[in-house]
Amino acid sequence: MTLSTTSLDQSVLRNAFGQFPSGVVALCAEIDGVQVGMAASSFVAVSIDPPLVAFCVQDTSTTWPKFAAATRIGISVLGELHDVAARTLAAKTGNRFEGLTTTTTDDGAVFIDGASMWLDATVTEQITAGDHDIVLMRINELEIKDGVAPIVFHGSKFRRLAVDL
Repeated sequence: MTLSTTSLDQSVLRNAFGQFPSGVVALCAEIDGVQVGMAASSFVAVSIDPPLVAFCVQDTSTTWPKFAAATRIGISVLGELHDVAARTLAAKTGNRFEGLTTTTTDDGAVFIDGASMWLDATVTEQITAGDHDIVLMRINELEIKDGVAPIVFHGSKFRRLAVDL
């Protein structure tokens, strides 16, 4: 048997990967008095002991290298009302924090208000994987915001979860 698509070009793979729904996080920090942020839909829980998470970032990202100076990075699991925020944080130009209310810790982790969870994390390892890097992060502290449903990225669109009946 052969599957229907054997041509694995970028558009085919982008479409295929888009079939898997994922949550969206904002990674943000204050570096030298300036807020730096980006959105990622490749976030995953890795380990409970020790508490680790990871996300993938394209190796051509011009934003991720700015985080090298960050001691702590705030990870906000974006809520269902953050569709505009997710687009703004993913934009190549402009103020990525326009219209957002944020909270910053003494260590420089920046969090987006209205998120379903906040994780204060530290990068522990970065591994090259094809045209992306896998960034492993240790959770230092967290806060869960009850009652906030997450936004989901699927088929290149932001979607809301259906309510159980």
